[in-house]
Amino acid sequence: MAETPAPRKRRRQGRRTFGSVRKLPSGRRQASYLAPDGQRRVADKTFAEAADANAWLSSIEGSLREGDWRPPELAREKFVIYGQRWLEQRVDLWPRTRELYESLWRRWLKPAFPDITIGAMTPETWRAWHLKMTTENPGSLQPAKAYRLARAILNTAVDDGTLKSNPCRVKGAGKEKSPERPVVTPEVVRRISNNITPRYRLMVLLAAFGQLRFGELAGLRRRRVDVLHRQLRIEEAAIELGNGRVIFGDPKSEKGKRPVAFPGDLVPLLEAHLTEFVGADDDALLFTSPEGHPLRRTKFRSHLLTACKRAGVVGLHLHDLRHSGLTWSAEAGATTAELMHRGGHSDPRIALRYQHATVQRDKDIAARLGEMYRNAAVGAEPAEDDHQAGATG
Repeated sequence: MAETPAPRKRRRQGRRTFGSVRKLPSGRRQASYLAPDGQRRVADKTFAEAADANAWLSSIEGSLREGDWRPPELAREKFVIYGQRWLEQRVDLWPRTRELYESLWRRWLKPAFPDITIGAMTPETWRAWHLKMTTENPGSLQPAKAYRLARAILNTAVDDGTLKSNPCRVKGAGKEKSPERPVVTPEVVRRISNNITPRYRLMVLLAAFGQLRFGELAGLRRRRVDVLHRQLRIEEAAIELGNGRVIFGDPKSEKGKRPVAFPGDLVPLLEAHLTEFVGADDDALLFTSPEGHPLRRTKFRSHLLTACKRAGVVGLHLHDLRHSGLTWSAEAGATTAELMHRGGHSDPRIALRYQHATVQRDKDIAARLGEMYRNAAVGAEPAEDDHQAGATG
């Protein structure tokens, strides 16, 4: 008679080596673990089943093993608090940039997220925000600027170890769809300069033929002008604050400090300008208000609008003259590095914008190719035998 096999012993489940799970009086399970900082961390929720609590602990254990663990309370800080502290700590910001960031923060970001924590933000959070802002403000460039600010704030949170990844991942949300600025001809620039008040005639020409920004022009001083070598040394810029006050500081970009050559044709006008409108002191500003104060954009803008109207030009800004000059330089064969130097750009992508093909430039190239085609026809007549072969074939 065959022996009855002994009953199999139930295998005892191995003891958990990471974390612990305890049953609460309510019957739910509470999971906790000893974190790398020596503190015992308790899950922010309880679990109906022990298996769910163990799964949560396994995910934490995996994060520790991969080096992705971060103190969870850091991500519980409200976005409005973290963002405000980020702005206060950015002492490196250019004054105009600081004013812009603070305005974007007050208008677009702080009111939109009064209570949400940075850890609770997801890509869907920012997709919904972007859709709402662009729908309610069609054509505005401000939502794109505000989105880039939010992304910069949360990038710092990632660098700090507060977040594992940045939730600002909305495709195209940070791109500004600005209309293409006009490119005017040198003839138009000279017409504008001839119609503006003499105090600002040189300023118009240097914006176009020196490719200088308004702040760089308004910050130029007598000692930065080298007439002999036809060169201007850009060392500082005039910065107009929101309250109308003008201060002087470093140029906007890292490459802003630079020497800029100007055409020798402008030397007579420059010498006359120095004599008539600039003080004898080495620190005297080249361009000021008629009262001798540092030049403000609004003060100059009225003179430019009048000159443009007289010259038959509509909708032109001083920056368009700089843009035109950089485009002329690209068409004259300037390399990307040369455009970056003249424009004071740190990012080669900005300089590359001026190397785009214009319609007229494309037509000029096609005309030259046509000339090559016509010239090549002289030596490309078919041989006598080829004609005969074609006739009898």
